Amino acid sequence: MLSETNQSVTLVERNLWASFRPYLEKESLAAFFVGVSSGFPYAMIGATLTTRLAQDGIDKKTVTAFTLAFLVYNLKVFWAWVVDGVRLPLIGSLGQRVSWLLFSGSLVMAAVVNLALVDPSASIGATVAAAIMVGAAGATYDIVIDAYRIETLKPYQLGVGSGMSQYGWRIGSAGAGALALVVSARMGWSAAYIACAAFALPAMLTGLIMGEPARHVVTIEKKRVTEVWHSIAGPFTEFFQRTGAILVLIFILVHKIGDTLANLTFRLLFDDLGFTNDEIAFYDVGVGFWAYLIGIFLGGVIYARLGLKRSVLLALILMCVSNLSFAALASAGHSNLGMAGAIGFENVASGFGGVVVVAYFAALCDLRYTASQYALISASASVIGRFLTGTTAGTMIEHFGYVDFYLLTTVLALPGIILFWIMMRNGLVDSAMGDAGEREG
Repeated sequence: MLSETNQSVTLVERNLWASFRPYLEKESLAAFFVGVSSGFPYAMIGATLTTRLAQDGIDKKTVTAFTLAFLVYNLKVFWAWVVDGVRLPLIGSLGQRVSWLLFSGSLVMAAVVNLALVDPSASIGATVAAAIMVGAAGATYDIVIDAYRIETLKPYQLGVGSGMSQYGWRIGSAGAGALALVVSARMGWSAAYIACAAFALPAMLTGLIMGEPARHVVTIEKKRVTEVWHSIAGPFTEFFQRTGAILVLIFILVHKIGDTLANLTFRLLFDDLGFTNDEIAFYDVGVGFWAYLIGIFLGGVIYARLGLKRSVLLALILMCVSNLSFAALASAGHSNLGMAGAIGFENVASGFGGVVVVAYFAALCDLRYTASQYALISASASVIGRFLTGTTAGTMIEHFGYVDFYLLTTVLALPGIILFWIMMRNGLVDSAMGDAGEREG
């Protein structure tokens, strides 16, 4: 009897170790560290800049217009081919991905320091230009990081690796956001931004330690005009030749409209409800951080149990419903419990969605064109929501109020859910897949 009990305990221990072991593999850890660096530029021109501008007395229309800086991320598809095919001088011998990690990481640090040195109250124009530079540098860094992550991970690691990347992204964005709030309250916003520039380093160091990805496919040297054109057009031609590619792209375009529109206005809501920087740091950054980690964990577990398609559908539903929690918070007013509940639910849904949706997007890539195709996918995922936020969100909030605004964002999330269900029913999710989810290297 005792022997059977010991065997059962041993079996449980082995199962637990088997569950956690993929998270400790070097490829998964690499995905985590590059994710840290990927997340922080977003925080610098997102929630952090929104808070900075609001505290400087900038009106809502101008503040929400700053989210247009995010559109630079959506334009990255137009220069992603450079990352795939142009060899950098001097440091190019380190490898295509590693050299670009070092170069683009340095650009991000320089751009963030530049944003630190501008004064929004003195010159909105200079602040706009600085924010766009951070967006452009951050978008380029994202191109390289996404390609490095996908090519480093083996097919069986895509789910776990996506989760680790999301862990890193959240730590990078939340850590930079929290650091900025804390430092700004004591030393000013310039010092806060300069301190946050160090978050670019983890990805650069990871590239140097891990080296060039095992699954990176070296494309032809781009020297002649025809070869340059092929490097630009080839990734898109290959993608759109797949069965159902057009419908997949439409899904990518519409699935995050409601979520993006809502997320980029949270700090305006918090400021209008009278939350202090310390309260925002604790609830939005602190509680949100842990809720996001829980969501990522649930994403990995549910992904393993339900598979890719059903877990993506569930994620879309949760992200849609999460917008209702902010309508409830707006209705309740200044409530720490309400803020904790809204932030908690939204981040659990986002963490879960981040794992399964990112894994799906990674599996759509052809390894010959990883940087270009993932740039197309990730750029398309939020472009409409960001454009609407930058052009109309402030006006809609002033006209409708926060409650009706967040109800509208919930409705706008429904088309993505319906479209993915149709794709599942017709086998288009499978038919449009690339080889990143299949080829070992």
